[in-house]
Parts: sequence; C-alpha cells; structure tokens
Amino acid sequence: MALTDDDGRTAQDVSPVDSTPPAGPPAAGAAPAGARMPRWLPRAMVLALALVAAFQLGSWAFHQLTGLLINILIAFFLALAIEPAVSWMASRGMRRGFATFLVFLGLAIATAGFVALLGSMLAGQIIKIVEDFPDYLDSVINWVNHTFHTDVKRVDVQEGLLHSDWLRKYAQNSAAGVLDVSGQVLGGLFQLLTITLFAFYFAADGPRLRRTLCSVLPPARQAEVLRAWEIAVDKTGGYLYSRGVMALISGIAHYILLEALGVPYAPVLGVWVGLVSQFIPTIGTYLAGALPMLLAFTVNPLYAVWVLVFVVIYQQFENYMLQPKLTSKSVDIHPAVAFGSVIAGTALLGAVGALIAIPAVATLQAFLGAYVKRYDVTDDPRVHGHRRRGASGPGLLARARRTIWQRPAEDSREGSA
Repeated sequence: MALTDDDGRTAQDVSPVDSTPPAGPPAAGAAPAGARMPRWLPRAMVLALALVAAFQLGSWAFHQLTGLLINILIAFFLALAIEPAVSWMASRGMRRGFATFLVFLGLAIATAGFVALLGSMLAGQIIKIVEDFPDYLDSVINWVNHTFHTDVKRVDVQEGLLHSDWLRKYAQNSAAGVLDVSGQVLGGLFQLLTITLFAFYFAADGPRLRRTLCSVLPPARQAEVLRAWEIAVDKTGGYLYSRGVMALISGIAHYILLEALGVPYAPVLGVWVGLVSQFIPTIGTYLAGALPMLLAFTVNPLYAVWVLVFVVIYQQFENYMLQPKLTSKSVDIHPAVAFGSVIAGTALLGAVGALIAIPAVATLQAFLGAYVKRYDVTDDPRVHGHRRRGASGPGLLARARRTIWQRPAEDSREGSA
C-alpha cells in the first residue's frame, strides 16, 4: 500500500519543489568539502618564522657587539705577541700570571715614560710658538708687502682676527665640542682597559684556554689546533719584529734629517716618527709627520716644507720597497700578498684590520700549507721564463719581414701578367 500525505495524495505524485537537488560532481582542482590542512604545514610555518626571528636577533646582536668582538680580536693578537716572553719566564719557574703582569708593567712604564717625555717637549715648543708668534706674523706680513707691494700692518690683521665672525664661530664650536672630546677620551680609555684585561687573561691563562678548547675535540683535531696556535704565535712575533726593524730605520732616517736641519729634540722626534708610523695604521704616518713639521716651522718655515717632502718620499719608499721585503722575510709571505692583505684588512675592519691582516694571513697560509699536496716540478725552461724557439711558429719580426718581402714580389707578378 502506497504512503499518502494529509491530503490523501501519494508521495510519488508530490512534486519536489522545496527539496534540495543532489550535488553535482566536484569541479576539477577543487578540494573536497571534508578536506583538512596538512598537519605538517602549521609546524613548518612556525619553524620558518622562528628561523627568521632568530636570524634577525643574531644580526642585531652581532652589530651591537661588533666593538667588543674587535677589542677581543686585538687582545688575542696582543696576547700572541707577548706569548714568547711570558712562556720564557714561566719556563724559568715563575708563575705565568706574575710573568704576564711583569710584561704588561714593562710595556706600561715604557709607554708612560715616552708619553711624558714627548708631552714635556711638546708643551715647551707650544709655549715657544705662542711667544714667538708676533715675530712670525711680522715676517709673513713683510714678505707679503714686499712681494705684492701692499701696505698691511700687524695691528690691522690682529684687529680683523679678533672681530671676525670666523673666530667667534670657532670659539663657540670649540666650547660645544669639549663634551664630545671628553666622551671620546673616556671611551678610548675604557676600550684600552678592555683590550688590556682580555689580553692579560689570554696570555696568563693560555695553557688553560688551550686545554679547554682541546677537551671538546678528538685527538687528531687537537693536534691541528695546537699547531695552528703555535704558528700564530710565530707569525705574530715575526710581524712585530719586522715592524720594529722598520720603526728603527724610519727613526734613524728622520733623525738624520732633523739633526741636519737643526730642529730641536731630534732624537725624541725620530723615536716618535718610527713608533707612531709603524704601530698606528692608516693615520700613523700623517700623525707622526705632523709634529716634526711643527717643530721645524719654529726654526724656519721653509724647513717644515723640507720635512713634509721627506716624509712623503720616505713613505713611498717604505710602502713599495722596504715593507714588502721585510714582511716577506720575517712573516714568510709574498710581498704582493702582504700588500693585498693590508688593503683587504683595512676594507673589512679599518685600522684594526690593517694592523692584524698580515699575521692573520701568514698564519692561515702556514696552516693550510700542510694540506696542499705538492709535486716535483719538471725541468722545463719555460718554468724559468725561457721560451722555446720555434715552439709557437716564427717570431713577430720574422713574420713582419716575410710580409714585407712577399708583397713586392706579388705586385711584380701581377704587373707582368
């Protein structure tokens, strides 16, 4: 019996007006209605975000700690430089910490004595310059009047300087810059203290530091680390030796010039030029030459020009002839490599990079040299720069002669034809 509704009609006769039509087949590429996100996708997104955040945090921390890392790098090379002296005293039964203290104390006494002697000399010369300034000004004014036929007086020049806007602005800027200079001085002292402290710990606790580093490495790697450390000590010492020799040569050369010109304090100025030009990179040469020029000016203004010319000529001689040869012998690297390493170090780390570039490259070269397989070179003349005759056909001169003699012969044959 067929089912009927309230009106007595059968269910088959009822038209499906309000019913939902059956869903058609899903379109191509469309996800099913019950599909879910893969379980690995949220974790992958979180991991990617965490890696990006870690990279940004590491980059920010590295830029914030760049100054500290550079100070630690300088302290490490300073500790390598004094390592031979500390090890020698420690081998004689002295405690390593006390030996390191004695080395630093000797360096501090030598530096303080040199600065005190130089400061007293500089103060005396500044007082002399201030006292003799009117005489210098009169000589300059007389030269200008005689040369250009003018009538300039010293009183007019002094009043013009005292009432000039340039002097007033310079005084205001100088007063405002006192705090900046004080901050830079304090920052430099703190940086020097940081370098000294780290260098003392690196030198005094060198064996403990090596044991700590080797304790996390297998025996084969331990031998490589110790060999690299020993090479770094040797190369750094050789680099300082070459710098000391160049400082001695530079000091003697400038002392002879200043003594010949009659400049006072010539021995102290020679030591100043030698040390500052060799151990303060980039600006050391200009800083070293400024003081002798100032003192030479107090004797004769023309002498300052002679000192400037000599400093420039000697600097070129040192950069292109003396320094590459001494560096290649003491540090055992090619002069071109030494020169290029200084340029690269300056580009990367500035003055610090210029100072430590050569010992760092020499250490790396000596360490990697043990892993480069070398072969015997064949006894070929081309190794020594001698070319074989006839190996590449006739020479340029022979080909030019053949061309010159063949062309008239061809022209004569064509004319006879």
